[in-house]
Amino acid sequence: MDKQQFESMTLCPLDGRYGFVKEALGDYFSEYALVKYRVYVEIQWLKFLLENMESDVLKQFDKSKMASIEAISDNFNYDSFARIKEIEGVTRHDVKAVEYFIDEQLVELGFDYLQSFVHIGCTSEDINNTSYACMLRDGLNKVWLPKAKEMMTHLDELAFEHASVAMLAHTHGQPATPTTIGKEFKVYAYRMLESIKKIEAIEMKAKFNGATGNYSAILSCFSQVDWQVMAKKFVEEYLGLTFNPLTTQIESHDYTCHILDGVRHFNNILVDLDVDMWLYISMEYFKQIPVKGEVGSSTMPHKVNPIRFENSEANVDLSNSLCVSLSNKLPKSRMQRDLSDSSSQRNLGLAFGYSLQAISETLNGLAKCVVNVDKVASDLDGKWEVLAEPIQTVLRKYGISDAYDTLKELTRGKSISKEDILAFVETLDVLSPEDRDVLIHMSPASYIGDAVALAKIKL
Repeated sequence: MDKQQFESMTLCPLDGRYGFVKEALGDYFSEYALVKYRVYVEIQWLKFLLENMESDVLKQFDKSKMASIEAISDNFNYDSFARIKEIEGVTRHDVKAVEYFIDEQLVELGFDYLQSFVHIGCTSEDINNTSYACMLRDGLNKVWLPKAKEMMTHLDELAFEHASVAMLAHTHGQPATPTTIGKEFKVYAYRMLESIKKIEAIEMKAKFNGATGNYSAILSCFSQVDWQVMAKKFVEEYLGLTFNPLTTQIESHDYTCHILDGVRHFNNILVDLDVDMWLYISMEYFKQIPVKGEVGSSTMPHKVNPIRFENSEANVDLSNSLCVSLSNKLPKSRMQRDLSDSSSQRNLGLAFGYSLQAISETLNGLAKCVVNVDKVASDLDGKWEVLAEPIQTVLRKYGISDAYDTLKELTRGKSISKEDILAFVETLDVLSPEDRDVLIHMSPASYIGDAVALAKIKL
């Protein structure tokens, strides 16, 4: 089956139509990745024991040969994966298959006496929870977070570029106090930055304490060792994770839920931008650059549709649905352990994948957009009634208690011209020459407050 045939038969678009997502995340969230990380954890556990435990068996090992042990995980490849899957076909247990694979490798290396220490004192979840924690850490730090930061940085650049481009704002869909295009982009950049910071602050937690979280098995053979201290050292120094000291058989998944909730929040900021861009395009505040050869409609040749933002919105919905489902499921487990979290966790990559696709769609959509300067200026110049706000605010300074009602009577629900505003200002004898001059020279395009400075704030 060639690539095109394969892509036509995939059930998930992340494996076919949006194949770049699989290429980006496959090293961290695929079945192959899960098996690879399991091998890594088992080898690190054996290394930890060799370097930190006193045992007649372990003393036989020449520590100068540690690199050959680590090579079992360092050199993991598709042949390794295939062999483990072959073993699993017999054992019907995926973690035990990893253990037996490592046993085989140790025999080939001449370290068969170490076989009994592979997986010693461990329950499967010791290996699984640490593997998933490493997968989440690496998938986030190497793929999702860089893409999220790329999105944020691009918006920050657009904010600076368009900092001074005045635009009629809309609250409740109605003309409102003007802003600038740059300042509005800056709001999204700042929101995304704050969301990213919160995700980055989440500790990737892991446990390594046996079948019900009490170190019972490992204490039965090494009773004089403080395994709470040793487990913490292994998890933090050898795996680079944060130790969770109190669990049942499973790590509680609470940190995973926090990550999923953080991704969902970022997604919601992204879709808020998507919807706004869709609306601004429909209002002709942005024009989309036609791409030669592209078709917008099968029957209307003139169409250039905002499909990137629409596609992003759809992928956000899928990612958020998975984030919510997983966040609701993972922290719940019957008594000390049930297996329902295992099947759920295998879908973590989809939650990140659909989010990654959404970010890419939005970036592509923004790349096709240019500000329609004439339309933006025209809409501003046609809405002089927005100056009712500064006029009534200035009048309040002079103690005019009915200033709001006066401007409401003049402007509410009406189209007001520049001449109407100037004529009204001329009737305001209470104004000082300085305030009168400010109002006379004010226009919708100049009534933007600190928008330019806000758009240029360094994040």
